[in-house]
Amino acid sequence: MLTPSAEGVCKVCKEPFVKFRTLQTICGKLRCAKQVGKLARKAERESVKKRKEAAKKRSDWMREAQDAFNGYIRKRDRELACISCGRYHRGQYHAGHYLSLGSRPELRFDEDNVHRQCQPCNTHLHGNLVLYRMALLDRIGDERLARLEGPHPARKYTIEDLKQIRATYRRKAKEIEDVH
Repeated sequence: MLTPSAEGVCKVCKEPFVKFRTLQTICGKLRCAKQVGKLARKAERESVKKRKEAAKKRSDWMREAQDAFNGYIRKRDRELACISCGRYHRGQYHAGHYLSLGSRPELRFDEDNVHRQCQPCNTHLHGNLVLYRMALLDRIGDERLARLEGPHPARKYTIEDLKQIRATYRRKAKEIEDVH
């Protein structure tokens, strides 16, 4: 049988209690024990989250940044028709790049280069670029289109860059949701 060893103050409810174990830090009340359990589970989840983030490769961060960016573009343009064909339909919409990622990777996160595009135009018609360019000229103007089509320095995104891009576009998407 355990015998009282000393007095202590519960770290949860801050009330004095009699310790039955040397390292005991909480009283014997059920609500205090539940609270400590919740805190321990929360600390474990945070620890797992940090370990997972530390194990991510650059490609994982690139995918997450691209997902956040594409989600923002779809929300930004949700009221607009497909930039290429001008249709509204119930099908799937993509964040279609005017200048492809293969040919111009430095424009991957350029908002002027990416617009809401229906799945048939983006996938089956390879972007339907002639109509895309005509609509893009109307939407962003000839100055911005000339800048987009002009030369750009090569870009190598660091993990920190990608984290910042992901955070920025998640925030922008949330701001659009909050407005509507």
